[in-house]
Amino acid sequence: MKYKDSIISVAKQTIETECDAIKKLISLIDDEFAEAVSYIYNSNGRVVVTGIGKSANIATKIVATLNSTGTPAIFMHAADAIHGDLGIVQKDDTVICISKSGNTPEIKVLVPLIKNSDNKLIAITSNRESFLGSQADFVLHAYAEKEACPNGLAPTTSTTAQLVLGDALAVCLLELRGFSSNDFAKYHPGGALGKKLYLRVNDLASVNQKPQVHPDSSVKDVIVEISKGMLGATAVVNDVEEIIGVITDGDIRRMLSNNDFIGNLKASDIMSSNPKQISTDAMAVEALEVMEENGISQLMVEEQGKYAGIVHLHDLVKEGIL
Repeated sequence: MKYKDSIISVAKQTIETECDAIKKLISLIDDEFAEAVSYIYNSNGRVVVTGIGKSANIATKIVATLNSTGTPAIFMHAADAIHGDLGIVQKDDTVICISKSGNTPEIKVLVPLIKNSDNKLIAITSNRESFLGSQADFVLHAYAEKEACPNGLAPTTSTTAQLVLGDALAVCLLELRGFSSNDFAKYHPGGALGKKLYLRVNDLASVNQKPQVHPDSSVKDVIVEISKGMLGATAVVNDVEEIIGVITDGDIRRMLSNNDFIGNLKASDIMSSNPKQISTDAMAVEALEVMEENGISQLMVEEQGKYAGIVHLHDLVKEGIL
C-alpha cells in the first residue's frame, strides 16, 4: 500500500505523544488529588460531571465508570446546564467540571452558579491558572503539553489525560469503598463480564440432562445413556449416587477400536475412574479453568458428595464465559 509506512509512523507518533502525557500525570498526582477523592468519599451526595465539546464526551465515560464502581454519578452538559439543566445539581452533590482551557464561555457562566449553590467544585483542566482552575475547590491537573493532532487543534492528548485522571479518581474511590467483585457483579448483571462474576455451575448443570449408569451397566445401556443425555458423556455412580467414574464418546470409540467383542463388557471396564469434579455452588468460570487445565470438555458436578449432573464446555461458550 502506497501510504503504509506513513500511516504506521503517524499512528506510533500519536501513541507516543499520548503516552508521554500520561507519564507526566504521575508527577501531578498530589495532596490536592487525595483531598478531592476524600471529599467525594465522605460526601452524602452524588458526583455531577460536566463539560462541553469533547470534554463532555469524556465526562459521560467518567460518569459510567463511577456508577459501575460504586460511586453514584450523573452527567450534566455544560451548555444545557445554563439553560435549565442546572437543577440536576442537588444540595450535597459534588460537581466535577472538565475543560482543557478552563476559559470557555459556558464554563465562565456555569462556575459562579455552582459556587453560589455551595456545592464543592472539582476542576479537571490543563490550565491551573484558568478561570475554572482559579475558582475550583480542588484542581486535578490534566496537563497536556501538545495535542497529538499535527495542527495542535483536535482534542486528543488533552482528552486522554482527562480520561486517565477520571479513571484514577474512580479506582481510588473503589479502593476506599472496599468495592469487591461481588459488588461489581451487582452492577454488571448483563453480558459475559457479569456472567463471569455471578453465574454458578448449578445454573448450567441444572438445565442439562443428568446421564448416569452403574458400574455393571452394559455397553449398550452406556451408549443409550450418552446419546439420551446429549452431553457426550455419562457419569458412573455407585448405589449411594457417588461419582466413581465417567465414560465419554471418546471412551466408546476407543473401546470399539480395541475390542472385537463387546457383549461382555460393562461400564466399569471402560470408564475413567475418579474423574474431575466441581461443586454446584462453584463459579462457572472456575469450571472453565478446570476444563482448560485438564484438557476436557465435560466436568462432573457434585453436591454434598452426590452426583448432581454434568457441565459441558458448550454450556460455557453459549453463556459467553469463553
